[in-house]
Amino acid sequence: MDDESGIHTRFKMLAPCLNERTRRLFTAAEAAALGRGGIATVARATWVSRRAIAAELAALQAPQAASAHGGRRPGGGRKWAVPTDRTLQDDLERLIAPQTRGTPESPGRWTCKRVRKLAEELRRLGHATSHRRVAALLHDLGYSLQANRKTLEGTSHPDRDAQFAYINAKGQAALQAREPVISVDAKKKELVGDFKNAGREWHPAGQGVPVRVYDFIIPTLGRVTPYGVYDMARNAGWVNVGTDHNTAACAVASIRRWWYAMGKTDYPQASTLLITADGGGSHGSRVRLWKLELQRLADETGGRSRGATSPRGRASGTRSNIASSPLSARIGAGNRW
Repeated sequence: MDDESGIHTRFKMLAPCLNERTRRLFTAAEAAALGRGGIATVARATWVSRRAIAAELAALQAPQAASAHGGRRPGGGRKWAVPTDRTLQDDLERLIAPQTRGTPESPGRWTCKRVRKLAEELRRLGHATSHRRVAALLHDLGYSLQANRKTLEGTSHPDRDAQFAYINAKGQAALQAREPVISVDAKKKELVGDFKNAGREWHPAGQGVPVRVYDFIIPTLGRVTPYGVYDMARNAGWVNVGTDHNTAACAVASIRRWWYAMGKTDYPQASTLLITADGGGSHGSRVRLWKLELQRLADETGGRSRGATSPRGRASGTRSNIASSPLSARIGAGNRW
């Protein structure tokens, strides 16, 4: 996308100075510089057809043929669709109006209809057009393809700020007393086996690790749930990989493992453990098993465990998500669980 944006900027700046011949030379040179896939990238950035770019690129690679390859006189070639088809632009806007996102006052609008579907509907209305021409028209009208964005939070409880202030005060007091404060949360479930995963690793050219085509669960291996524990005082993340369901028992078992593996050594004089978590899933504020397992952990360790649950709708802001997600992704990126 960076290459495409740069080509579009250069082409837009040079367009007033280019004739048909130099425009073809510019697009062919940019495609040659990009290498594989360059023709498609340049075509999207400049709206010059792939056929024209490929022909000029072939001419550049044969200098004796390129010298005889001329251009049409100014004004030659196929005319732009809008001046010759007066109703094309109006019909296109009527088709996308019910599906348009954004506001008319905003400089950027976007549509969720496919250009091929729009071209098909325009041809039914009697317009001679293609999906490439529709894409060019949408671009000129200020439309673009964009994904949904999570911005609507819904209603807010009047005591939400007070809840966060209370949790923050308890955390600060525990940290000043050198007591352990952790944030916990479960990560995305992962299949176990030779499945495709995000990320790349260095391998000899053409010798990537083969993985399965379809992500069907392997019954003998199953699925795992990484559970993150973040130590706020030491700024350290710890991930426990569970093979069972994401239950309250599994959550507290992960905390127990963290305590015996790291917490007990890092905080030998600890008398309390403050646990912050979001308000849903295995450690929700109304899950009785979560509270029961925490009490069992406190009885086992001889101390006190206190749980602070964040208000609903704030799961993505927990410290465990921030600290443990990169660690969990690093374990699974480019590898098989």
